[in-house]
Amino acid sequence: MKFSTAKRKEVEKRAKNLCEYCLCRQDHSPQSFSVEHILPKSKNGNDELENLALACQACNNFKYTKTEAIDPLSQQKVPLYNPRQDDWTEHFAWSADFTELVGLSPTGRATIKTLKLNRESVRNLRRTLYLVGKHPPK
Repeated sequence: MKFSTAKRKEVEKRAKNLCEYCLCRQDHSPQSFSVEHILPKSKNGNDELENLALACQACNNFKYTKTEAIDPLSQQKVPLYNPRQDDWTEHFAWSADFTELVGLSPTGRATIKTLKLNRESVRNLRRTLYLVGKHPPK
């Protein structure tokens, strides 16, 4: 999906150039990030800024058109994390070494599992950035 340069820059600025799901830094990614639809167009989502999020390629691919997933603890279907509506700190926390996201809610746990937010490559990047003082994001 193509967006105007101005709209893309606005999404990037709002996201502070971080993937709005795994919080990886765009400037440390070998691939450019995508502007993705939180509510997919196939589910009547639109191109308004409130429905757009900055996502790394992996998070964008794992999310695809999903808006719900199963919480691994309760086994209930719950909504995925919505960066426009949800407070990050209600759903996620950092592990003691700041390399993994911990799910604090059904939505947090389901999002971590579905989008594979603790995949090995992301944990390695977080570990490296932590050592040079660039992780976790402020």
